[in-house]
Amino acid sequence: MNLEHNKRLGQSGEDSAVDFLLSNGYKIITRNYHSAYGEIDIIALKDDTIVFIEVKTRSSNTEAALNSVSVSKQTKLTKTASIFLSQHTSYEQLATRFDVISIIHKSNRQQLNHLKDAF
Repeated sequence: MNLEHNKRLGQSGEDSAVDFLLSNGYKIITRNYHSAYGEIDIIALKDDTIVFIEVKTRSSNTEAALNSVSVSKQTKLTKTASIFLSQHTSYEQLATRFDVISIIHKSNRQQLNHLKDAF
């Protein structure tokens, strides 16, 4: 697969994740938040919890998508989340959670799995 195809697949997955989150009562704060450590795909608010969400989109294998958030990636996400919270002090007192949403594209269908409190 080429880079452009992967980019489109990833964007489509993130769009599907946002639709899923909105339909389940989440408020999207921002998408594709960048820091020197990396990027968080989606930052959302659910009740009194700030949820930092990594979206993994694949053309097959749900388990591979869920397991593709390595310890190194988790460290980058937590550091990036800390920077976000330091820049947005109104959220600092809320609970935080790190979720992974995997989206598998199969024959014009999508299978979405939401792993709450993934790490």
